[in-house]
Amino acid sequence: MSSSTKTAPTSVAGTEYEAVIGLEVHAQLLTRSKMFCGCSAEYFAAPPNTHVCPVCLGLPGVLPTINRAAVEAATMTGLALGCAIAPVNKFDRKNYFYPDLPKGYQISQYDLPLALGGEITFTLAGVEHRAGITRVHMEEDTGKNMHASDPATGEGYSLVDLNRAGVPLMEIVGEPDLRSPQEAGAYLTAMRQILRYIGVSTGNMEEGAFRCDANVSLRPVGSAAFGAKVEIKNMNSFRAVERALAYEVERQRAILDAGGTIAQETRGWNEDQGRTLAQRTKEEANDYRYFPEPDLPPLTMDPAWVGAIGARMAELPATRRARFASQYGLREDDARTLTESRAVADYFEAALGDSATTERARLTANWILATLFARVSAETIGTSPLTPGRLRGLLDLLEGGKINRTVAQQVFDELFDSPDEDAAAIVARKGLGLVGDDGAIRGAVGQAIAANAQAVADFLGGKTAARGRLVGATMKALGGRADAALVNRILDEELAKGRRG
Repeated sequence: MSSSTKTAPTSVAGTEYEAVIGLEVHAQLLTRSKMFCGCSAEYFAAPPNTHVCPVCLGLPGVLPTINRAAVEAATMTGLALGCAIAPVNKFDRKNYFYPDLPKGYQISQYDLPLALGGEITFTLAGVEHRAGITRVHMEEDTGKNMHASDPATGEGYSLVDLNRAGVPLMEIVGEPDLRSPQEAGAYLTAMRQILRYIGVSTGNMEEGAFRCDANVSLRPVGSAAFGAKVEIKNMNSFRAVERALAYEVERQRAILDAGGTIAQETRGWNEDQGRTLAQRTKEEANDYRYFPEPDLPPLTMDPAWVGAIGARMAELPATRRARFASQYGLREDDARTLTESRAVADYFEAALGDSATTERARLTANWILATLFARVSAETIGTSPLTPGRLRGLLDLLEGGKINRTVAQQVFDELFDSPDEDAAAIVARKGLGLVGDDGAIRGAVGQAIAANAQAVADFLGGKTAARGRLVGATMKALGGRADAALVNRILDEELAKGRRG
């Protein structure tokens, strides 16, 4: 379905193959409580087995209830991806032995998922790609097993932490539209950005809130039929996804080149060894023995409720990027960088305020990208002592000619050290306002000319670059606070006298 030019297929002896890749993204939903009970979903770093109750422990006689906030978040995700929200969807029991899910089955969605269809757009090497979305469905997360060994005896044992069991999870199943590991990495980057933008998931891979399984096969170029599909698990970073897919493509290529066949199976990625390892034969849907969850009613989606969810959804990153370029006249690269994080995009617009001229927008963007990013990151910009309002105050002084760039940089640093003062107060307290007095500047120019006779001679002899030394000497004499335009005018007048003399 991708509209872009595909990556060159893998060449093997006698046959050219192309990779066919589809991704299954599992994202934890950003809710206060779990999917089917009232336990806190904020389990990360909590002591083991402290966020549990009879429901998520799977004790006999308990009844699950559906988390409304989780349904809203998954619905918003479907809308953001252009999916159709199913008028009726339901939960099912997925019967599969999960050692870290005490019920012995997972509550998921099978034949009537929440959302169907849709697509995602992503950019790779300056080329726009599109990939289809098959479905978005809701389920519950599992607990977490921890394997260790007794240091005294060397005997192995396993522990289970059920804090994560029951945390709201959604699975976003992509169409097999990707043709290279690099496309897969760009796809995941765009997907996580969207989920973070609309506020439905933290997307933190290091906490397990954003995970991915990849399905990959090879087929001869020009063939419409898919090859045997291998699923890869245990990838905990975008780099790991790309490395695992690259390894698996080459592994399958070598087998096919030798005349072998690809086994349909699940393989795990071993980061230390840099290769995939067979885990089990790939299950089919009937292996899970799905049947409707008897303790949960089907969900009928009120169109007005779905519409209200869509109405409050944040502006998506691609739309915001295009608006930044058209409304504010920003360069495409700057617009893209500013909109990579919603927090940065929000900061930019708050700092810009009502001063939406192209010149002011570019000035604000430059100070954020070149100066502020030297002190903060996209993750910490929201807690920076340099609030959007304080940066706006600094740029008001700079644009209004009250301070120059050198002073502005000094005041910028002071704003981090003096969180209770604004830029104007710092300028007044430290006496950093521009020197605009004609007499003072003329005197400093005269001193610079007198102290730099060689530079004057060089300039009068045709070496125009020497003029910069005279400007620098003048500015230094005035503590870097002089009105640059006035310095340049007076210096030109004095040098002109030298020519006439």
